[in-house]
Amino acid sequence: MEKTTVDIERAANVLKLLGDKTRLTIIGLLKANECCVCEFVEILQMSQPAISQHLRKLRDAGLVKEERRGHWIFYKLNDTNDIYPLVSEVLEHIPDQTEKLEALEKSGKRIQCN
Repeated sequence: MEKTTVDIERAANVLKLLGDKTRLTIIGLLKANECCVCEFVEILQMSQPAISQHLRKLRDAGLVKEERRGHWIFYKLNDTNDIYPLVSEVLEHIPDQTEKLEALEKSGKRIQCN
């Protein structure tokens, strides 16, 4: 696999974004799943506007993609972005966030926005 490089300024901005615990957790949750804002609200115990601000920053940086389904917007990692290999490498060094989604599902609150 060919190694790609990105501009140092861009890499610094992405790493700064991921330096925030909430945004890093969001990216970790999206590693293997897509999620709706309501799921992030429940998992992170934060307000919807606060979560939306974090997601906007991640989207503006090209780290996540959004897909509207009816009234709801679902988010997933943007694996087509040239910065994705850097994000993927960071995710290899943080704890797996899957258990948080599994707990949400067990409580019956996973994808409550359908």
